[in-house]
Amino acid sequence: MTVKLDFEECLKDSPRFRASVELVEAEVSELETRLEKLLKLGNGLLESGRHYLAASRAFIVGICDLAHLGPPEPMMAECLDKFTQSLSHKLDSHAELLDTTHQTLQQQIQTLVKEGLRGFREARRDFWRGAESLEAALAHNAEVPRRRAQEAEEAGAALKVARAGYRGRALDYALQINVIEDKRKFDIMEFVLRLVEAQATHFQQGHEELSRLAQYRKELGGQLHRLVLNSAREKRDMEQRHVLLKQKELGGEEPEPSLKEGPGGLVMEGHLFKRASNAFKTWSRRWFTIQSNQLVYQKKYKDPVTVVVDDLRLCTVKLCPDSERRFCFEVVSPSKSCLLQADSERLLQLWVSAVQSSIATAFSQARLDDSPRGPGQSSGHLAAGSAATLGCGGMARGREPGGVSHVAAQVQSVDGNAQCCDCREPAPEWASINLGVTLCIQCSGIHRSLGVHFSKVRSLTLDSWEPELVKLMCELGNVVMNQIYEARVEAMAVKKPGPSCSRQEKEAWIHAKYVEKKFLTKLPEIRGRRGGRGPPRGQPPVPPKPGNIRPRPGSFRSKPEPPSEDLGSLHPGALLFRAAGHPPSLPTMADALAHGADVNWVNASQENATPLIQATAANSLLACEFLLQNGASVNQADNQGRGPLHHATILGHTGLACLFLKRGADLGARDSEGRDPLTIAVEKANADIVTLLRLAKMREADAAQGQAGDETYLDIFRDFSLMASDDPEKLRRRSHDLHTL
Repeated sequence: MTVKLDFEECLKDSPRFRASVELVEAEVSELETRLEKLLKLGNGLLESGRHYLAASRAFIVGICDLAHLGPPEPMMAECLDKFTQSLSHKLDSHAELLDTTHQTLQQQIQTLVKEGLRGFREARRDFWRGAESLEAALAHNAEVPRRRAQEAEEAGAALKVARAGYRGRALDYALQINVIEDKRKFDIMEFVLRLVEAQATHFQQGHEELSRLAQYRKELGGQLHRLVLNSAREKRDMEQRHVLLKQKELGGEEPEPSLKEGPGGLVMEGHLFKRASNAFKTWSRRWFTIQSNQLVYQKKYKDPVTVVVDDLRLCTVKLCPDSERRFCFEVVSPSKSCLLQADSERLLQLWVSAVQSSIATAFSQARLDDSPRGPGQSSGHLAAGSAATLGCGGMARGREPGGVSHVAAQVQSVDGNAQCCDCREPAPEWASINLGVTLCIQCSGIHRSLGVHFSKVRSLTLDSWEPELVKLMCELGNVVMNQIYEARVEAMAVKKPGPSCSRQEKEAWIHAKYVEKKFLTKLPEIRGRRGGRGPPRGQPPVPPKPGNIRPRPGSFRSKPEPPSEDLGSLHPGALLFRAAGHPPSLPTMADALAHGADVNWVNASQENATPLIQATAANSLLACEFLLQNGASVNQADNQGRGPLHHATILGHTGLACLFLKRGADLGARDSEGRDPLTIAVEKANADIVTLLRLAKMREADAAQGQAGDETYLDIFRDFSLMASDDPEKLRRRSHDLHTL
């Protein structure tokens, strides 16, 4: 019996409606019992079928043994061979039939029991709770004496709330009843149809009964298709009516923030928490709007708007992972900054993307003659830019004037980087800087939840980027890293999630890929960049002969590389050390780290040198940056007490010395001879390194006294970083007069 509940009838709560509800509940309970019984019987059928297949395959093996008994007889061998092949094909077909039956049970019946009926049960529980609350409110309202006006008013208010809650739950329950009444029809019929099709495939040769059902199957398939379409239309109409009635009766929920094009440009609206700039730092919930090149907010609809940012072209937006509150981001302008908080991680990413897009739109729509900037405004913008680069040496801003993301364009131009590394979403605007891959916004959030010891996430458009880090991202990329972390995906027949997959599917994939490392293969041999397709960028095509290399006295020198066939037995830490040598192999280093190599592994046979010291000896800025991003200690010393900064100073590698100073190298560390890096630089007559070390000591002294320091420091470090990344030959100058300084 099919029961259709009318939404208007359920709002009246008539005895006819209650009787219909009780009838449906009894039918659904019986349906659930029979479906569970069907699942149990199906599992028993599958188990029996598997036993039958195993016994049949053993029987085939026995027949094959007969064929090899005694002297060979061609006729018998041919007969038994054809028979066993035919029987094997039939068993394979039977196995496919069992797999199809199991899959159909899982997809149709078990899904109907676990998911289809779950919504019905939840709606039923909420409905009866609402009914009990309404009954209690009605009884209490009736019991209030006439003389107690205040109590009567309170009871009436409580009754209105209970009635509204009951109506909402009754509407939900009526919707679930109507949906389950339709859903069970085509789910069960589709289950039967799939079983019949599987049986027809298995017994299609000579099975008379299924031949007579062929036309019926086609007709049933068409009828089922029409039934599903009609049911979908009915469900859509019911949901629309349900929403309209619920909004009319209960008020509905607040819509999510939306991003759209308005008359004055890009528009986004929604609630955010804003931290006040007073001494109490209180948080208030306000309605924020992005429109007409401004960020504004208001408390109530008729209140005048308060402008947070007058011109979005003069501001930037960044995440605040160190804030005490979750989901925080900051909008920074030359004159002030505003700390805001969204309600969830998804809304946080939407707001950050909206502000970023609004900045880009403002730049692209602005004209040079229409937006003159005075001297004061320009200096304020530069001050904000300098503050963003404080302590980071030279950094490239992700989004430049004009709305063009130079870093994103450069990184995405690498082969494979135009799609998300994990789900293939196009145009990813996030990256993992220690893995060297690009990510979409959803996968970046999942990476961030893994922790920085697995993945360090940075925005290609919102954050500032050091030149050496941009170059490192271009040297690695999605293709190289997926060859490592997805090496066995095809062999394991694992399906990689796509852009339309759910967050749960992507999260499971990323956890299996980077945390459990299920798809790694064995450790590789030393290979060139990008799988051996040539030397790293910046290195000569042919390595110089050993006789032409003149190691400087007192510097660390790598031992000759062993033959590549010996590397398969190396410990991951040893492989990382070897791969960091001259010439470095970033893919092999990434492979070693993926297989658990300690980034600070100590080579006892080479003066307790670390991979970072090995990369320093090879004068590889990218290898050093890669190791530092993956947790290498910039101050770990060898047997002679020399850390990476000591070795960079001894060897005259100015770019590496600048990199180590930016990463917090200890200026006062002394080697076994009692020399600090500055003393060594003066002895080696390296003017650039002496300048860097003296500036670093001055900055250290200013910081100890609580002073911010001169911006000249930042300019010099930025220049050295750019030269080390783009034109390292400019850093080879010497001054033999430094001994007299």
